[in-house]
Amino acid sequence: MRGTLIGLAGLLFVATATPAAAKWSLVASGSNAKAAGTISVTPGEEWNRNSKKPIKKGEVWTLDGLNLNELYFVSALAPGETLFKDIDKKNRPLPKLAASAVLTDIPEFFESSARITLNTSLFEITDVSPTKLGGNDAVKFTYNYAVTGESLTRKGVAVGTLVRGQLYLISFAAPSIHFYDRDAPKAEAIMASARI
Repeated sequence: MRGTLIGLAGLLFVATATPAAAKWSLVASGSNAKAAGTISVTPGEEWNRNSKKPIKKGEVWTLDGLNLNELYFVSALAPGETLFKDIDKKNRPLPKLAASAVLTDIPEFFESSARITLNTSLFEITDVSPTKLGGNDAVKFTYNYAVTGESLTRKGVAVGTLVRGQLYLISFAAPSIHFYDRDAPKAEAIMASARI
């Protein structure tokens, strides 16, 4: 896993999938697409959808490849479930969504999950603000991170909400050089179009 600059969910996909299992389909521009089963979105351009799910309730899209831009959807994550696949439960267990979670807990849950998944201490939430996701009160946050041993940093933006105690989250990450600035507005437009 080291030596590859890849997004969070993509890191797990690479670690658990063989190239033959990686099937991609095109999500058409302007289509009404279902992401991660229950989130309806309308992309403004064509995205590539990975058929291999990083977790049962997650899905990954990309424009140019997982190492260049990654859109991660999580739908109806229940208390006791993890945000990413928990591949080392004994030595490095991922945090589980708390039954008592509130909106302001989402950025911390995301950050602690990402730090363990990436095996890095180089992860920083840079801004947190209220927003809406699918008409529900939500939290939006931006972040920076780097994989240990790599010099290229990545930036990300995410929006999450809790509906009936379940987490709905859309996050986007890309290298801070060129790709984040180019593609974050496209990802944020998808976030704004979301219906739950």
